[in-house]
Formats: sequence, structure tokens, C-alpha cells
Amino acid sequence: MINNKAIGYITANYTAIEQGKLLASRPLASVPFMGRYRLIDFPLSNMANAGIRTVGLVMPGNYRSIIDHVGHGKDWGLDRKRGGLFPLPGNPYGTTKTGMRFLLRDIISNKTLFQRATQPYVVLMGSNIIFNMDLNAIIDAHETSGAGITMVYVKAERDHEDCCSLVIGDAGRVQSVKEGCRYGDNKFLDCFIIGRELLLEIIDRYATADYLDIFEAIASDFARIDVCSYEFKGLAVGMFNEGTYYRRSMEMLDPRVCNQLFMKDRPILTKAHDAAPAKYASGSLACNSRISAGCEIMGTVRNSILSRGVVVESGASVINSIVMQGCIIRSGARVENAIIDKNNVVPANTELRGTPSDILVVGKAPITE
Repeated sequence: MINNKAIGYITANYTAIEQGKLLASRPLASVPFMGRYRLIDFPLSNMANAGIRTVGLVMPGNYRSIIDHVGHGKDWGLDRKRGGLFPLPGNPYGTTKTGMRFLLRDIISNKTLFQRATQPYVVLMGSNIIFNMDLNAIIDAHETSGAGITMVYVKAERDHEDCCSLVIGDAGRVQSVKEGCRYGDNKFLDCFIIGRELLLEIIDRYATADYLDIFEAIASDFARIDVCSYEFKGLAVGMFNEGTYYRRSMEMLDPRVCNQLFMKDRPILTKAHDAAPAKYASGSLACNSRISAGCEIMGTVRNSILSRGVVVESGASVINSIVMQGCIIRSGARVENAIIDKNNVVPANTELRGTPSDILVVGKAPITE
């Protein structure tokens, strides 16, 4: 199925306000999730499942890990002669401002993507609020409404400082966008649909305000543009810092939560890896955990998420933790309430322990020959 109504635009040229060790050497969009995926997989998969076959991906300055992961877009059906995945340049400073995802300067810099397209609509998405959404239903609703822009939101289940909320008036029209979000607010999902011709008009009209987010630039023009809203009733998971990343990941170990994000009819696609299944030695114990291909489990793993190629030696234990690719937990070591980034070796009989409210984070280890 090819969607002839819309093209896609995904921005990865922003980061979290709280940088932390996980973002020391990678952009937010390429942070690993659930052992197998990266955050960028979710907007790409939403678009691929909707049949969108032309997608622009705005890169941050430290884009190497994103390019390594997405390549030419083959795993999302985007390695095509017509359309396909277009890595786009982002402006060098990016942004860490609260809720600022769609920098107008990036949109202006990549105007050619929109000029060359023939589809009438553009779907724009961020990458750190992840969800599994039927974009075709939203595109149809936008087309039916006749609005200039349709912004997708969800009722907030908790407070979020690093996102935006929508003030919605009569007939679902958006009156304004405000920074921050409280329980029960209309949390903006960093996803909206806009007419392509309208987007080109905004690019020309607001060119002098290119240092702003697109919604800051057009704030006084919402009524003329006719900004509409669409409520998403599924699960939306926001990653704003290491604490929320850990908590949202742990919640995915509950099948009732996980099944709202990973669905058979709309699969989340990712880069394919050729790896043997996980190996469980005699005497090992693994329960309520997500253990990826290529792992070797000889010790104990409980309530944890292990990426590819993790080794847990005999007598070692990993509890309530996230352990990323290529790590080795030596015999007798104990890891609890922690995030261990790639390629770390936890020495034998060592204890790395945080608390549920203060997670221990160990940064990525350098690759040694």
C-alpha cells in the first residue's frame, strides 16, 4: 500500500533538557529501547505502516548512530527509486528549549522536500514521544475537517515539564500551545498534519522568525490558519530524561502495557540483525525480562531488559535493570536498579546498585581492540 496523500517529516535535531550519560555520545532519537529498538523506529514505523513512502529525516550534529541504524531505510520499505528516505541537514545548534521540536529554521532549510512533493499533506513527527498510531485515520480526519493543521494530543496521565499542552476551544479548535503539561491536560504528541501548500506559505511568511518553533511563529495566526485537534486514545510513552526512560522501559515488562505499543497489525520495524537466539545455560534463571538475541545467560536475570550480545556469567545477577549491547556481567557481580550502557564489563564480585528513585547510570564504555 502506498499513501498518495502525504509525505513524512521526522525531526531528530533536538535533545532533552537533562542531557545525562545516555546522551553523551548519541542523539535522543537513537537511544535504545526494549533491547531491540531505538526511539527513531517508532515514527518511521508509524509512517511505513500508513504507506507513506517519502520521508525526510532531519539530522542533529551527532548523527552517526542514526545513519548507522536507519541506513537507506530498507527495513522500513524506504529504499526506493521514487520517494524513499531523505536524510536532511539540521541547523548546527539544534535546541534544548522546552517542547521545541519543529524548529522553523530546519523546515525552511529543507523547503525543497516540500516543493518537489506532489502529495497534498505533510505529516510531521518528533521521536522521543513514542506510540503506535493509525496515521491514515488521522489524515482522513484532517482532510474531512478542512482545517489547515491538525495537532494530535492525548490526555496526560502525569505531569511533563519537557513537552507542550494544547488549549482547545469549541469544535476542537486549538487556541494556543503552552509549555509544560499537567495531569489531565491535552498533551501534544509532537505529531501534526498540515497542508503542503500551507506549509510552503508559512515558510515564506514567517521566514524572519526562523529561530522559533513553528507553533511559536504562527501563535497569533491560529484562527486564520484554522488549527484543529485530534485526540489519540492509545498509549503514548514520553522519554524526557534518564529517570523517565528507565520507568517507561520497566513498565513495558507488563504485557498489558507492552501490547498497547507493539501490535501485530501495525508492527514496529527496526534494523535487522543476524544473531543466534539467546542461550540459557543449565542452572540459569530468567523471569519477567526482555532478553534479546545473542545473549548468554548463565546467572540470574529478573525484571530486566537486555540488549543483544549481553553475557551474564554464572553467579552474576541483573535485577530491575537495563543492560545495553555488548555488556558482560562477570561472575559474582550484582547489578540492580541500574542502566548500563554499551560495551561495559562489570568486574567479578562487583556491586552496581541504585535505588528505585535514584537509578544508577553507567555511561558507554569505549570500544577496545
